[in-house]
Amino acid sequence: MNALNIQKGASSHSAYDLRDPNAQLEESHTLAVLVENEPGVLARVIGLFSGRGYNIDSLTVAEVDHTGHRSRITMVTRGTPAVIEQIKAQLGRIVPVHDVHDLTVEGPSVERELGLFKVRGQGDKRVEALRIAEIFRANVVDSSLESFIFELVGAPGKLDAFAELMRPLGLSELARTGVAALSRGA
Repeated sequence: MNALNIQKGASSHSAYDLRDPNAQLEESHTLAVLVENEPGVLARVIGLFSGRGYNIDSLTVAEVDHTGHRSRITMVTRGTPAVIEQIKAQLGRIVPVHDVHDLTVEGPSVERELGLFKVRGQGDKRVEALRIAEIFRANVVDSSLESFIFELVGAPGKLDAFAELMRPLGLSELARTGVAALSRGA
């Protein structure tokens, strides 16, 4: 901190870029990891992150090959380019891991997430919530006299934008699946 109590790299809302020009910026990366579907594998993968102080922004896991007993872990994490490379290398060394792909750098990919949004409100707020939901192509999956539950599928940024617009209208609960992603093309 300096005399003005402004921290270096203050905030994304600052009019001035106070970050160190020699520092590497953190990037968000989507990793797809193919693993054996056996007890303890997810714990080992997550342990790699927690043991080194890395954060996981999104995590989805599902079996993708029933006969081969393989699961796909899709995770979104952040870090400097060096940290991301270290994460990929360490994931590749875990025994039940078959394949690690960084979808962010391997070319175009499709990322989708499902969200359920409970919005409570009456009168004009209900009408406005329905109007915004129509713009975002959200489905009403439950309705009562006090609330709606909307289902929305899209890129994570779309779900973020929808949530921000619903907050002043009475957003009371939110559930998100986490990112599912595949690389585009052959």
